[in-house]
Amino acid sequence: MKNVTDSFVSLGYWPFAGSFGFNTDILATNPINLTVVLGVLIFFGKGVLSDLLDNRKQRILNTIRNSEELRGRSIEQLEKARARLRKVEMEADEFQVNGYSEIEREKLNLINSTYKTLEQLENYKNETIHFEQQSAINEVRQQIFQQALEGALGTLNSCLNNELHLRTISANIGMFGTMKEIID
Repeated sequence: MKNVTDSFVSLGYWPFAGSFGFNTDILATNPINLTVVLGVLIFFGKGVLSDLLDNRKQRILNTIRNSEELRGRSIEQLEKARARLRKVEMEADEFQVNGYSEIEREKLNLINSTYKTLEQLENYKNETIHFEQQSAINEVRQQIFQQALEGALGTLNSCLNNELHLRTISANIGMFGTMKEIID
């Protein structure tokens, strides 16, 4: 535990200008490397990510606007249905003797179908918004992953020489062979 603490304490220590060499202390170099990589990703990916999110936001806003228009039309249909209902109620008073129960059934069917239509439109709007949000999140995740993967591959390709590359491939082939034997 003392070594771990010492390695964090020594992060503030800088060697004199005359010395040069490789720092093999993993705890001291990884946070620096991660900070540099994250800084580069944030610096170069911020604009792309911002544009993607703005475009997605506009699509979602357009979808919401369209859903609101559908809702407005549904409200108009509801008002027409209510006007029709009032008309049916007046006719019901006139023809109460001849068919009061039939008119009542028509009224209930009309109200039920209107409410079902409104409910379906509201569900459609909510599903559309949820779908657009999930689509935007998935698209952004995929692009961030792609950028990170390209950055990592670029870093690996620039850091590996042929000998180290061949040794790494051989070690991985050996691991896959061992895994295959274990599975079989």
